[in-house]
Amino acid sequence: MKKEKQKKKGKIADILLGFIYIIAFAVCGALMASETEGLSAKDSFIKFILLFAVMYLALTVQLIVHEAGHLVFGLLSGYKFKSFNVFGFVILKTNGKIRFCRQNVAGMGGQCLMTPPEMKDGKIPVFIYNYGGAFLNLILSAVSLCLYLFMPHIEFLSPFFLYLTVIGIGFALANGIPLKGTLVSNDGYNALSLGRDKDALRGFWLQLMISSLSSDGVALKDMPDEFFTVPTDEQMKNVMIAPVAVFASNRYTEQHRFEEADALMKRLLEMESGIVGLHKNLMICDRLYIELISENRKDAVDAFLTKEEKNFMKSMKTYPTVMRTEYAYALLCNEDEGKAEKIKAQFEKC
Repeated sequence: MKKEKQKKKGKIADILLGFIYIIAFAVCGALMASETEGLSAKDSFIKFILLFAVMYLALTVQLIVHEAGHLVFGLLSGYKFKSFNVFGFVILKTNGKIRFCRQNVAGMGGQCLMTPPEMKDGKIPVFIYNYGGAFLNLILSAVSLCLYLFMPHIEFLSPFFLYLTVIGIGFALANGIPLKGTLVSNDGYNALSLGRDKDALRGFWLQLMISSLSSDGVALKDMPDEFFTVPTDEQMKNVMIAPVAVFASNRYTEQHRFEEADALMKRLLEMESGIVGLHKNLMICDRLYIELISENRKDAVDAFLTKEEKNFMKSMKTYPTVMRTEYAYALLCNEDEGKAEKIKAQFEKC
């Protein structure tokens, strides 16, 4: 009952987020329509396509600016750059070197990850790091509106400024109003959670530290044991603390302690918690992997592979643990060695 209630709240948050973006793009659509008014059908169609490309460019710019906001304000707060992801194109700093790669994460158009400063008296600066993206979106929107007012009749350039303004406001609202969706929580929700208690703050710090060390090639099993202490049931209700338990289950899997990993994931998936949908789906994927390499029962495999999970795995097909599960499924369930080898090659390249 509680899980259904939690899922319902997540869907309401998704609807609110969707509504904000729909309004923003509806306004952009109305602006496009006004720009093509009075043209012939052919000219109207061509201009509409060009204006759509201009709007997409404005969307991309605001997305980059949003993540740059996290980066800039993170650096000002003592954080260090780790990775910058826009539409799956990633700039990653690993072992002191910059490299480029592809990595799609379901529910995220962009993401900026940073290595946090050491905690002092159980605290680190978090507010401007989390709200930096929305703040920079608003700044660019204000500048774009001023530029439009000074240059209101330049073909394609003036609409570009208007699209930047509208989309930037949409980004700021969607990320600034605290909302926890079915897959991920937004910046406002994260900032609010972190302001409630010191345990949440440490949970946030641990997430960033584990992700940072992983990016440098440090295995979970080689990280300090105290990073992976499973939170209490009460602590698990906090969205910032709950991922620590997910990392603990990942560590068990990496250590080949499969029974412990599966038992922990089963408990986490059944309890009321702050675990976001992204992590829940990844845990189901991991449980499927453990089932495949152990008992490989068809009924159990089918139970894990719901329509929702299949769609999720498809959307995360370049994610290492998903690729690992797809490999095991192809090899052990479907006995398709050709497909398994192809997935294995992709996995090793990843």
